[in-house]
Amino acid sequence: MKRLLPLVLTSVLLLALLVVSCTQEAPKPATTPPTASKRKLVAVGEATFAPFEFMDTKTNKPIGFDIDLISAIAEASGFTVEYKNLDWNSLVAALNNKEADLIVSGMSITDERALEVAFSDPYFASGQAWAVKEGSPIKTMEGLSGKTVAVQINTTGDFAAQKIDKMLTEKGKKGLTIKRLKNAADVFNELKVGGCDGLVCDLPVVQEYLKNNPQDKVVIPEPAFTVEYYGIAMRKADKDIHELINKGLAKIKVSGKYDEIYAKYFGK
Repeated sequence: MKRLLPLVLTSVLLLALLVVSCTQEAPKPATTPPTASKRKLVAVGEATFAPFEFMDTKTNKPIGFDIDLISAIAEASGFTVEYKNLDWNSLVAALNNKEADLIVSGMSITDERALEVAFSDPYFASGQAWAVKEGSPIKTMEGLSGKTVAVQINTTGDFAAQKIDKMLTEKGKKGLTIKRLKNAADVFNELKVGGCDGLVCDLPVVQEYLKNNPQDKVVIPEPAFTVEYYGIAMRKADKDIHELINKGLAKIKVSGKYDEIYAKYFGK
């Protein structure tokens, strides 16, 4: 009997284990985890700067070269983007306050701005030009001596006008009276209503205005007198965003998407 006891106990234990295993739920088949949602970045710009950013009168939403560009970069780099229209002077503050992740607004890359923000690789070559009404006696830059010139405040057009003023005074001529206005649309309107003798603004923006408003009879007497490059501005600490933007920009240049967007707004 003593010899049979271990065998009996073993049999009972095995039976108990079998009963427990039968009552346990069968393991569920593995499921594929849900696809992670794309990262969303907020871009800001000032939508009076056609053809780079301007308001669609039908939808009341910003459209333009810069909006198409950042949308293509987002698709190429695998993130989504929301574009918001803000005043020009509030763009850098919105970036630094983390209300936005990107400034995409025809912003020229300058040493002064690079102290506050990080820029992407350049995406557009531009330059400053001055313009007057058709029939104006002003034919050369030196002819602006003693005249009133309208610019958008804190833009490279503003900075260029200040340099013209300095150049004129250093030559013993009268300088400029510079009218610093809130946005680009105000600058063109000021010339239209006769509130200034001329304006200084980015050449492609002046050209766009001439194309869309031939009745205003604005002319560009001389070629652009500066060379500038636009960049997308980001916070310096956001190295991962820098990489996303530059990789996406490189991809759309190689794929031909950049050329497609360029041709849409500027022709071939």
